[in-house]
Amino acid sequence: MNTRKTNQIGIAVVECQRHFLVGIRDTESPLPGYHEFPGGKCLTDEPASLCAIRECREETGLEVIALKELLYQEHSYEHADVKLHFWLCQPAHLQEDLIDQNLKGFNWFPVKSLPELQFPEANRGLIELLLSTYATG
Repeated sequence: MNTRKTNQIGIAVVECQRHFLVGIRDTESPLPGYHEFPGGKCLTDEPASLCAIRECREETGLEVIALKELLYQEHSYEHADVKLHFWLCQPAHLQEDLIDQNLKGFNWFPVKSLPELQFPEANRGLIELLLSTYATG
C-alpha cells in the first residue's frame, strides 16, 4: 500500500513578451539546482490557480493574473508524488522594463531558450507546449 502523500502543486507559468519567469531551486529544496517556474504546494482546499498566484507573489514579489490551466501532470519523484497544475499567468501590471528585472532570483528567459535549461522531468511536456505555442513567428 502506498502511504506516500501526494502533493497538489500550483505553478505560475508567467509569460511576458514571449519570455517566461524562471528561477533555480536552492540547495535546501528537492531537486536542487534545477530550473523552476514559481510555484508550490496548495493549501488545504486552495484551488491550484490561486496557489499559483500566491506562490508567485511569495517567491518573486510579482502580482500575476491566472489565465488558464495549460497542463495537468502527475509525476512520482523519489521524494514525493505530485499533481502539477501549470497555470498560464500574466503580470497584473505591465511595466516597460519588466523582462529586464531580476525578481528575487527569478529571471525572464525567452521561450526558445527554455529547452537549454535543466527542468525537472515532469516539466518536459510543458516546455514542449510552450515552444509549440510561443516560439512561432
